[in-house]
Amino acid sequence: MEVLESLVAAVSDFLWTYLLSILLIFTGLFFTFRLKFFQFRYFRHILHKTIGQIFKKNKHKGSITPFQAFTSALASTAGATNIVGVPVAIALGGPGALFWMWIVALIGMATKYSEIVLGLKYREKNKEGEWVGGPQYYIKKALGWDKVAFLFAFFLMLEVIPSSMVQSNSIATQVEGAFGWPTWLSGIIITVLIGLIVFGGIKRIGKVTDKLVPFMVISYLLAALAVILANIDQLPYVFGLIFTHAFTPISAAGGFAGAGIAQALRWGIARGLYSNEAGVGTAPIAHAAAQTDHPAKQAIWGIVSVFVDTVVICSISGIAVLVTGAWQEVGADEASNMITIAFADLYGNNFAGSFIAIFLLFFVLTTLGVLLFYGEKQVEYLFGLKTAKVMRIVYIVSVFVGAIGGLQFVWQFLDLVLAFVVLANIFPLIFLNKEVKAITEDYIERIYKEKHGEPTIHLFSDK
Repeated sequence: MEVLESLVAAVSDFLWTYLLSILLIFTGLFFTFRLKFFQFRYFRHILHKTIGQIFKKNKHKGSITPFQAFTSALASTAGATNIVGVPVAIALGGPGALFWMWIVALIGMATKYSEIVLGLKYREKNKEGEWVGGPQYYIKKALGWDKVAFLFAFFLMLEVIPSSMVQSNSIATQVEGAFGWPTWLSGIIITVLIGLIVFGGIKRIGKVTDKLVPFMVISYLLAALAVILANIDQLPYVFGLIFTHAFTPISAAGGFAGAGIAQALRWGIARGLYSNEAGVGTAPIAHAAAQTDHPAKQAIWGIVSVFVDTVVICSISGIAVLVTGAWQEVGADEASNMITIAFADLYGNNFAGSFIAIFLLFFVLTTLGVLLFYGEKQVEYLFGLKTAKVMRIVYIVSVFVGAIGGLQFVWQFLDLVLAFVVLANIFPLIFLNKEVKAITEDYIERIYKEKHGEPTIHLFSDK
């Protein structure tokens, strides 16, 4: 078993350090140029049509509102990776890792937008009258690559199990450390709450996420910003560190072991890619259920999702760790505690520990709800609705098993299976770039230019 685990870890590390990082960056750059820097040129318009219209009623076809689709997709990425993962990247790659994280996010916006465009175009209704979609649908319907579509759905169906276990274990151990609750008790509570959420389907998930996610994100950001403002005199120095050491090595200091340019690149890129999931293919599954009359109109929420998740939340976490000096207080093996140390600088040890544990609990709950929905949709695609409902039970049980630390050898396969998911999605996505470009140009002509009083060319009918 130890030999197998070492082999899996070595293969996973190779894939994510070299092959997948290069492939995902290439894909982001490719779509950024193919769409003529759409995410930058129209960013003001994108914010207006998304965040600026959150409370506007929408009567278009779909199972959930555009904002609920956005918060559902954001729930699967915003959470432990933003709070715990960013300090780990800084511990291993230095402050310069934040710079490369931003670069990956900026180009990753185009990748996620493209995925969602295709997910909306090729969505369909299931037997219960709900909209379903995702990479498996556009791979099969647009390219006819049935086997690749099967592999994507199959690997994502499997990936949800270790991913759920890791998520539930992270919060169970945090709660145990903060409040002394045994992991089995946290496991029961988490499992029951997740069951109540997922048994309501995408509509209940959407109703939960559109209330919890904004509250959690705003509350966390305000708490972290207060820490930064309390150390505002350190900001010029911190930004100097970020930009300088993105291109030059940084020496060891305190608990920090030092890092070269390659380490800053590797960990900044890895954190950016892992945080926003651009290219993984999960976001289109949630967005496919949205009420919308144009694929690009919903897909621009994907651009906002990457911006909020990586450029905003991850950056605030990273800067809080840097301005307080928490990144130099502990070594890489304790990097996950950095954000608690940073918060303790202002709020004290007891409050900081409890605050982070509670917020991780809420973040993990919403993340798990959406993860299980993703897995269920893959089973539905592969084996039908009845089997999907049976698999829902398996997923819920895996949440409890993970919380108590069971079947840890399964966790070793998380990165490896996720790598196969990405590979099954990225190549079809690139092959369908002409469709993404055509839909984007249609959106610009029919929706953006009409809004701004410019001459338009109607490429498709309103229907």
